[in-house]
Amino acid sequence: MSLVDLILMFAVVIPTVCLSLWWLLRPVQTMPEQPSEEHPAILFNDGILEHASDAALERFPLVLGSHSWEDLRDIFLPQYPNFPETPMQVGAGRTSLPSIDNTELLQISWFERGASLTFMPSNVEPACPSVLEELKTLRQVNENLPHPIWKTDASGAIVWTNEAYAQLAVRLRPDDADDTTPVFPHRDNAASRSGARIKLDMPDTNTSEWYSVSRCQLSQGAIYHATSLTALIKAEEAQRDFVQTLAKTFAHLSIGLAIFNRDRQLALFNPALTDLTGLPATFLSPRPTIDMFFDTLRENRRMPEPKNYKTWRQRMVELVSAAETGRFEETWSLETGQTYRVKGRPHPDGAIAFLIEDISAEISLTRNFRAELELGQNLVDTFEDALAVFSQSGTLTFSNKAYDLLWGCETHSTFADITIKDAVTLWKEKTLPNPMWTDLQEAVMTLEDREPWTMPVCLQGQKPILCKVVPIASGATVVRFSCAPAQALDAPRDMDQARS
Repeated sequence: MSLVDLILMFAVVIPTVCLSLWWLLRPVQTMPEQPSEEHPAILFNDGILEHASDAALERFPLVLGSHSWEDLRDIFLPQYPNFPETPMQVGAGRTSLPSIDNTELLQISWFERGASLTFMPSNVEPACPSVLEELKTLRQVNENLPHPIWKTDASGAIVWTNEAYAQLAVRLRPDDADDTTPVFPHRDNAASRSGARIKLDMPDTNTSEWYSVSRCQLSQGAIYHATSLTALIKAEEAQRDFVQTLAKTFAHLSIGLAIFNRDRQLALFNPALTDLTGLPATFLSPRPTIDMFFDTLRENRRMPEPKNYKTWRQRMVELVSAAETGRFEETWSLETGQTYRVKGRPHPDGAIAFLIEDISAEISLTRNFRAELELGQNLVDTFEDALAVFSQSGTLTFSNKAYDLLWGCETHSTFADITIKDAVTLWKEKTLPNPMWTDLQEAVMTLEDREPWTMPVCLQGQKPILCKVVPIASGATVVRFSCAPAQALDAPRDMDQARS
């Protein structure tokens, strides 16, 4: 091999080996992942804009797949004066460019065929995963809150709203795309942490909705919360209507009604109360206490006069205590001759109600009825004949003294009902055998073909007497025992013949 061949061989091999070593040892960067959605970011690859985050698309006039590096430089150069004229070579690593106002930092990560650009606040470090997760959770909470929330700056302009606020704005102004007009009037003097009620007329449903708007003051602006009160307002209106209906009903009652709340103040009364108690509306309207109410009744002699004041106060305590458990019920006899029935009943939420009813007519009627009964009883007690009246069901309802003396019983002192069967058993024990007792029992219980008839009765060791069975009104029957005249004893003993 000649010297010329050796020189040619080395001239070819040595450059080849060097080039191979440089290729194997060169620094190679892989293409980064898609830009983060947390900050505005774009991806420039193969000479065009390949990808951009939603935040970047909203902020910059970008069109994917059409912008070159020169286009990007024209867009970013006003804010970033040091923006590179051309993509830097591989191995440059990362370039940080501050904005012209030093509020933002543009980080450019270079790779083989392009670069990724991320816009980050200059005074904020990249958030850790836990912080990002918390931020994501807060965003989800704001988006899913059922009540509207919005934020204003120091001038009162709206700078942020949640999804509920946006939906409410669309319902109120379906044809107005301006989201800067406040949905709720900013009543800074009224809206506070306690909330101020605001009414909104909804055009989509032709109804009104109520909201409680509360305001939280910040160093720069304020945050407002609107909570729906529509259901509460409807419930209050329904309750108010119900109370008005009850008030109208109570106004037509003849029974006086006085309801005292849990603080024992008069909460509700009807016109009948003023008529029965004589207490004027000017006294009842200021909501007197229960002690004042009954003290005034006592002074006006509208309740029984107590023996002494100490006993009176103790009685008032017992009265309220009994009314709280529903056990209070009294009858008051007044000096005027009137009679009142007073009841105390518990009400919800610790309230108690007193019902005052004038039962003077009822008491008078009862007394007259009792007097007539006593008169009738005294009258039949003068009869020598023994009388016993049995009802349609066969129960003894009336008898006189002659009956008790004849049969040796006390019908007026017994509490148990005496039936016709019990009476016939007693009569059989004190008389001679008589087959017609069974007929008499059946006659008392019969509802049809009722006619008067008689039968002889022979008491043991005494003269015969006459028993007369007489049907009367309401299915009742009178059984009368009297001394039989001679011709009556010779009458036919058979019941069928007697009826004929």
